Amino acid sequence: MGIGNELKCDDGVGPYIINKLKDENIENDGLLFIDAKTVPENFTGKIRKESPTHIIIVDACLMGGEPGDMKIVSEEDFANIGISTHSMSLSFFVRYLQQGTDFKITFVGIEPESMDYDDRPTENVEKAAEEFVKILKGIIL
Repeated sequence: MGIGNELKCDDGVGPYIINKLKDENIENDGLLFIDAKTVPENFTGKIRKESPTHIIIVDACLMGGEPGDMKIVSEEDFANIGISTHSMSLSFFVRYLQQGTDFKITFVGIEPESMDYDDRPTENVEKAAEEFVKILKGIIL
C-alpha cells in the first residue's frame, strides 16, 4: 500500500512506488497493490476481505534523516515521526487493521526533501523509490 499526496512532491512517494510496480506488470493472484493516496482508511474493507498474510505500507515520513533515507518504522516509533498529510493518523489506521487479524504489517518510511506542490518526487527520493521497487521485485519474483 502506497500512501501520500502525489501533488505534493515527495509526499507522493508511496503512490509513485505502487504505480511503478503496476507499470512493471508483476501483479498476480497473490499480490494486491493499493494506491491509497491520502485516505488509506478507505481500503480497510478491501484489505480485510483479501485477508493478506503481510501488508507493506510505504509513505513519506519526517524521521530526521537525509532525503531518500528509508527505514522500517516500528509501531513504537510512530509517535516520533512526522506524518501529517493524511486524514487519519497512520498509527490509528495500523491499530485498526490489526484488530481481529493476524497478518504482519511492515511500515516503510522514506525521508522527504520537499513537500511543496509538484507532481514528481525530488531526485533523492525518486532514487530511493526506484531502489525500493527493486527490493520488492527481488522479494516478489
